[in-house]
Amino acid sequence: MRRLRTGIVLTLALVLIGTCLSGCSEKKLQTIRLNEVVHSAFYAPQYVAIEKGFFEEEGLKIELTSGWGADKSMAALISGDADIGMMGTEAAIYVYNQGKENYGVVFAQQTQRAGNFLISRKEEPDFKWTDLKGKTVIGGRPGGMPQMVFEYILKKNGLKPFEDVDIITNLQFTATAGAFVGGTGDYTIEFEPTASTIEEQNNGHVVASLGTASGMVPYTVFIASKEFIEKNPETIQKFTNAFYKGQVWVKEHTPEEIAEAIHPQFKETDIKLLTKIIKRYKEQDTWCETPMMKEESLTLLQDILESAGELDKRVPFEAIVNNEFAEKAVQQQ
Repeated sequence: MRRLRTGIVLTLALVLIGTCLSGCSEKKLQTIRLNEVVHSAFYAPQYVAIEKGFFEEEGLKIELTSGWGADKSMAALISGDADIGMMGTEAAIYVYNQGKENYGVVFAQQTQRAGNFLISRKEEPDFKWTDLKGKTVIGGRPGGMPQMVFEYILKKNGLKPFEDVDIITNLQFTATAGAFVGGTGDYTIEFEPTASTIEEQNNGHVVASLGTASGMVPYTVFIASKEFIEKNPETIQKFTNAFYKGQVWVKEHTPEEIAEAIHPQFKETDIKLLTKIIKRYKEQDTWCETPMMKEESLTLLQDILESAGELDKRVPFEAIVNNEFAEKAVQQQ
């Protein structure tokens, strides 16, 4: 009986220790409220870092929400409803030019090309941008990156937006595909998975990549407020370290492997379709290999904003970009 009681006591002690250790490890994870501009396979490195546990390895737990617009994601960031925002760099430029004291600072870059595609009602293997002359295209929100990049490409190809090409800009982001399938316009500009879904359903054909046509643009980046970075440099470093691990993993693995890794984030998307999307993005060199932003990329972005008439004044690179955390992440890997 004495041995039995001793055994029971030891078993209970081990259970309590195990429970404590498990609870303690969970308590050590710092929750980061990450607001992403939209939820898309376009951001595969981020989801790889989440699904592969890279953030947990750095002691972080990601609480992910979608803003459905860079303006909304930046508003969440500046108001304190989010710790970090993943959105277009243009949002940081706009806020800085407003003269706000606690503006957004870019500390890591995720994508280096636009992630949307031009879809035609018919197959056009020899498509040229000049083919859009006299046609109607469903575009994006005025002042938004998809629309500004599109206008920039048209101008590069000698076309005048709204004169040579009729562009529909008054539709909600979620309504453009439905409008196109319903018969509106000759072309539409769509992100994934919408672009590939339209193809799979035989409602259109991808004929061009805006990412390839526009060049290396810092399309989506991670931004934190100046105040948050100053108060939480260790947190920003841990976040950047985890994200960089995701970038490396994506670089070293196939579209099939990447699709399988991030599929829990897109359970409603067929794995074959997701693989097709990842392959398309990987082939156009969508994702940065490191989190560091190059000054020439910001220059191109400001060229695009200026061309669209959306830039009051140019912002110095060092004012809104801090590569310190990205550089350390790369050195530590």
